[in-house]
Amino acid sequence: MSTATGEAAVSRTSRALLAMAAVAVAFAAADTYVVVLALPDMMTGVGVPIDQLQRAAPIVSGFLLGYVAMLPLIGRIADLRGRVPVLVMALVLFALGSLITTVAYDMPSIVAGRFLQGVGGGGLVPATLALVADLYPVERRGVPLGVVSAVQEIGSVLGPLFGAAVLAVADWRAIFAINLAVGLVLAAAIRALAPHHDRASRSGGRRPDLIGLLLVTVTLVCAAVVFLRPASLMRDLTWGQLFIPFAGDGRWLTPIGAATVVTFVLLLAWCWFAPRPLLDLRGWTRVLVDADLVGALLLAAVLGGVILAFATADPKVEVFSPQGRWYLLGAVVAAVAFTWHLRRAASPLVPRGALRRTPAWGALLVSFFVGAALIAALIDIPLFARTTVYPDDQLPAALVLVRFLLALPVGAVAGGYVIRYLSPGLVTAGGMLLAATGFVLMTRWGLTTIEEPVANVALVTGGLGFGLALAPVNAALLAFTDDDVHGVASAFVVVARMVGMLVGISALTTIGLRRYYSEQLAVPPVQEVCDGKSRCKEFSDLLRVAGIAQEHAVFWGAAGCAVVAAVLALVLFREVRPTRLAARDVFTGHA
Repeated sequence: MSTATGEAAVSRTSRALLAMAAVAVAFAAADTYVVVLALPDMMTGVGVPIDQLQRAAPIVSGFLLGYVAMLPLIGRIADLRGRVPVLVMALVLFALGSLITTVAYDMPSIVAGRFLQGVGGGGLVPATLALVADLYPVERRGVPLGVVSAVQEIGSVLGPLFGAAVLAVADWRAIFAINLAVGLVLAAAIRALAPHHDRASRSGGRRPDLIGLLLVTVTLVCAAVVFLRPASLMRDLTWGQLFIPFAGDGRWLTPIGAATVVTFVLLLAWCWFAPRPLLDLRGWTRVLVDADLVGALLLAAVLGGVILAFATADPKVEVFSPQGRWYLLGAVVAAVAFTWHLRRAASPLVPRGALRRTPAWGALLVSFFVGAALIAALIDIPLFARTTVYPDDQLPAALVLVRFLLALPVGAVAGGYVIRYLSPGLVTAGGMLLAATGFVLMTRWGLTTIEEPVANVALVTGGLGFGLALAPVNAALLAFTDDDVHGVASAFVVVARMVGMLVGISALTTIGLRRYYSEQLAVPPVQEVCDGKSRCKEFSDLLRVAGIAQEHAVFWGAAGCAVVAAVLALVLFREVRPTRLAARDVFTGHA
C-alpha cells in the first residue's frame, strides 16, 4: 500500500470514528429530553402518584447532576487516558444507567439509573470535542466542530419525538431498553474503529477474562431477578424462598438480594486483584487519582449545589426550592475549598495556566450567557404556546419548539464553515445578535401568532443565531488551550453553558413573574367578571394577556443576555483569527 493510500485509509478511519462519536453525542442529547412525555408514566411505574409531580423532580435533576457535575473529571481523564477509552467507558456507563432505569421499581433506583445515564452522556461531549482537536489541525476544525454541535442539537429535537414514537407502541421502559442496546452497539463500534495508536492499550490477542465474564453474568442475572421479581418464580414453593426477607421487607434483605451483593463484591475483588481482568479497576483508580478525584468531588459539590438549588424549584412560582439557599450555601463552601485545593494540589483537576489566555476563559464566559439566553427559548416558547393556542395539549406546544431546534443545527454547521473566513468573535457576535433579533420578534407575538406563518420568522432566526455561535466558541477555546487539556477545557465550556441555563431560567422567570403580577393587578376579581359564560371567557382572556406579558418580559431578558454574549465575544475573541481556506479545501480536507 502506498503512503498516500495509507494516509487516506487512516483518514477514513478517523472520520468514521468521529462519526460514531457524534452519533453517540446525539443519542445522549436525545435522552436529556426523552422524559418530557414519558415522565407521568415513569412516575406511575415507580409508585409515585401522578398528582405529586414535585416528587418526580429527582428524575430530571438526577440526570442533570450526573451530566454536569462529573464533566470536568471525565474531561481530565480523557486528557490522561485517551479519548477513545473514555468514549467507550462513557457509553458503557450510559448503557448501565439505561439498564437500571429500564428495570427500576422505586424512586431511588430510577434516580440512580438516570444519574449514571447523565454521567455517561455528559462524558461523551468533552471527549468528542477533544477528539476533533486530535484529528484535525486548527485550520480544519471549524466544520467538524460545527457538525458535532449540530448533531448534539439534533438530538434535542429527536428526543421528544423518539419518546413519543416509542410510547405510541410500548411503555416507557422500552425507551431505555433501546438506549441500552444502542449504547452497547456504539461502544463496540468505537472500540473497533479506534485509531492504530490507541490499539496498544487494547487487549490484543490475549485470552478473554472468562471468570470476569462469568461474575458479570451472574451479577446481572441476580440483579434482574431482584428488580423484576418474576411472578412465576415468586409463586413457586421452592424458588419463592429466594424472595423471603431475612428481616423487614426490603428486596435486598432476601437470599437473592444477598447473592447479588456477594457476586458484585466478588466481581470488584476480581477486577482489582486479577492480573488481566475484564475491567482494569486498579488502572482506572490510578487514573482517577491522577485526574485529581478530590478536586473533582469538590467541584461536583459546587455544581451540585447550584443545580439542586435551581432544578428542584418550580420556575413558575419560585426562584429556589425551599432548601435552595442551603444548597447554594453548600456550593459556596465547596467553592472555597476547591479554590484552596487547586492552589495546593501537585496535579490539580485544572492544570495551572490551562485557561490563562483570554479567548480560553472568555469562551467560558460567553458560553454562560449563551446558555442563559438559550434556556428562554427551550422553556418559554412551549410555555407561550400553552398560554395562548394550546392550553390543554402539551404535544403541539412542544412541537412549536421543534421549528426553532431544526434551524439550530443548520446554523451550527454554517458557523463551523464561516469561521474559515471570518473571525470566531465576529461570527459568534453575529449569531447572538441574530438570536437577540429572534427574541425581539417574539415580543411581538399575540394570542394567535403561534398559528400564523409569521411566527416561523422569529423561530428560525433565533435557531440559526444560536447555531452560528456554537462552533466558534468551541474553536476559540481549543485554539488557545494546550493539547493536553483539551478534554477538561471542553468540559468546562459545557458546564458554563449548563450553569448559565440554570441561572438564566431563574433570573428570567423572576423578571417575567414581576411583569405578570403587575399586569394581573389590572384584572378585576373573578366574581366581578365571571357572571356568565361569555364573561368567564373574558376573564380567561385577561389572564392569558397577563401570561403573554410575562413571556414577553422573559424574551426581552433573553435578548439582553444574547446581546451581552455578542459584546463579550467581540471583545474576548479579538485575538482569534480565521484560517481563510478556499471553499474547495473545506470539503476536500486539505490544509
